[in-house]
Amino acid sequence: MRQIFNAYRYLALIVGVLLTVLVFVAMPLKYFPADGSQLQTIGEQLVSIIGITHGWFYMGYLVAAFLLIRRTTWSTGFKILVLAAGLIPILIFWVESHVAGRVREEFPEVT
Repeated sequence: MRQIFNAYRYLALIVGVLLTVLVFVAMPLKYFPADGSQLQTIGEQLVSIIGITHGWFYMGYLVAAFLLIRRTTWSTGFKILVLAAGLIPILIFWVESHVAGRVREEFPEVT
């Protein structure tokens, strides 16, 4: 359980940072500067690189989150929230802190 929990926490952090940078830095650089400008080109490159990287890490996050929630008795709604948290910027940080609290409560040997 400890390994799954640690993998979940690291992947949640990586996915959250990547998604936040993608949505609040790369996408504005792609869509707000004038067409053909150097900033827009940089934004396009960042969106491509960060978007793909986020996607791969999100798949790993889904696997770790699924393995983690299989061992819990959480409500279906919370389980869905945990799985979807990597799709909404900033939400994943809040969800990860609640998951950490619940895991430590249900599995004291993890801490």
